[in-house]
Amino acid sequence: MKILLTGASGQVGHALAARLHGHELVTPARTELDLAATDTIDAYIGRIGPDLIINPAAYTAVDKAQSEPELARLLNVEAPLALAQAATRRGVALIHFSTDYVFDGTKDAPYDEHDAPCPLSVYGSSKLEGEQAVMQACNHAWILRTSWVYGAHGGNFMKTILRLAQERKTLSIVGDQWGAPTWSFTIADAVLQMMDGFTSAEALAQRVCESAGLYHLTARGATNWHDYAAHVVDAMPSLGLSPKLASADIAAIATEAYPTAARRPKNSRLRTDKLEQTFGLRLPEWDIALDQCLRGMVQQP
Repeated sequence: MKILLTGASGQVGHALAARLHGHELVTPARTELDLAATDTIDAYIGRIGPDLIINPAAYTAVDKAQSEPELARLLNVEAPLALAQAATRRGVALIHFSTDYVFDGTKDAPYDEHDAPCPLSVYGSSKLEGEQAVMQACNHAWILRTSWVYGAHGGNFMKTILRLAQERKTLSIVGDQWGAPTWSFTIADAVLQMMDGFTSAEALAQRVCESAGLYHLTARGATNWHDYAAHVVDAMPSLGLSPKLASADIAAIATEAYPTAARRPKNSRLRTDKLEQTFGLRLPEWDIALDQCLRGMVQQP
């Protein structure tokens, strides 16, 4: 199929581009498709005629969004809405990505798709409004909420810890925020399996219409940022890397000891049962996927 993939330079977009190599991918540069210029989106899609639209592109600067709410809303609400409207006009499916930050983190158990969102930040609010806009405008869209994304490509917590562990002898990491670190390729592989067997735009659009709505897509299990960092540091020697500290040198601190412009949910755990049961998937445990990602990074030439 001919697939329009936005945000191909981002973590999820990069992984999707690598996994969807069997399809005709259109990965426009900003000079070709500027999502901030929402009035140009429909005409662009009309010109290229995609069979499927996948939209991982977003405004993701969580703290900066507190001072740039208009830009966050433009990219996280207005642009997805324009994509959804264009998909509806042409009868093609849309896959859109969202975040655990639509929740406030006060629930004691993992969140499922029926739990009422209550975002704590401008970023979370804009992503929630984007979800709602897509669902209202397009009845053949999958909206995939994920969390704590990392990978070899782009900037993320895992790569920050790898760097800091080779520079410092101690670290202080928040230990009371819980979630599932999710490899970008875990997300891409799941999307590929969701699409499996549908080789025409019409068949895929019908399948998406039958199963349209929200799904949680994260790795299995959960950890906190402190233990996540400790896992990365413990893995480094076996990867041929030489940290200046051990995991015992990482102090666990409370969220309140590390103030940020945007508040984060303390519970970002998401239930993935609906996704796994609907599409027959088995998502990997977070630590197994993390180890696989780390091994792949050091094996690259």
